[in-house]
Amino acid sequence: MAYENFIPNVWAAGIERQLERKCVFIEDCYRKYEGDIKRRGETVTIKGIGRPTIKTVDKDSRSGDIDGPETISTSSIVMPINQIAYYNYEVDDIDRTQAQDSILDDLQEETSEGLANEVDKYVARLALGEDAKKLTAVIGVTGTASSNQKNVLDILDEMKETLALNDVADGTEIVAEVDPKFMTRVRKEYRSIDTDNSDIMKSGRVYYYNGIKIKVSNNIAKENRTIGGSAKACSFIIMRTKRAIAFVQPLTHTEPYRPEKKFSDAVKGFILFDARIVRPEEIIVTPVAYL
Repeated sequence: MAYENFIPNVWAAGIERQLERKCVFIEDCYRKYEGDIKRRGETVTIKGIGRPTIKTVDKDSRSGDIDGPETISTSSIVMPINQIAYYNYEVDDIDRTQAQDSILDDLQEETSEGLANEVDKYVARLALGEDAKKLTAVIGVTGTASSNQKNVLDILDEMKETLALNDVADGTEIVAEVDPKFMTRVRKEYRSIDTDNSDIMKSGRVYYYNGIKIKVSNNIAKENRTIGGSAKACSFIIMRTKRAIAFVQPLTHTEPYRPEKKFSDAVKGFILFDARIVRPEEIIVTPVAYL
């Protein structure tokens, strides 16, 4: 703040904060592996193990012999922790005095939400990778199904069916992350078939359909894909269990300081994090284009 612009008026006790973008992706990740990782570049090794073969033998068999022991297959996924999001800002002493000292608290709250939003977008973009199996190349979303178009309830049903065919047990909590356009079409489709006017779709932030918890986010990954011979902006809708994506945030650092040659307070800090699909059979993605 330039001193010549100083005007001794009264500032409000707080500052007008930006609209908050709700973060939903990191809420439903598996966080068992955070452990004691403290440095960028360290890794988490996630071990997997196969299922023993179940065999039968006739109890009247004369020999009664069983097969020798089998070797159970094992696997491991190495998850590096390489993502850093940071901030560094200062507040002039005059600004701070005029704002009745609340400005640093308000900025720190804005910073926390901004960091969470960046992490949320990073997790959402896992849908673009090869580990996230796609239900189809791209689906056009309309109210009426045709050769390359489906309504949104059909899409949700087919995604859940795919998880069931992958042995995701009935009763497992399943979460779908969709963007606002998709959710608007879900509401319209549901109202057209729900003649009893049930409350199943009524919620402030979380919705339910066919045993699926649906969350709405503006952080849904987007990418251009070809449909009908032309490029369309597609939203990558995700359906998964809470074990499908592992997320780690092992370190958060905040450091206040006084910049040299300035009358100001400053704060800098960072978070260390990463995420990876660790159970690809428990996540399915559908790119949708709104027609």
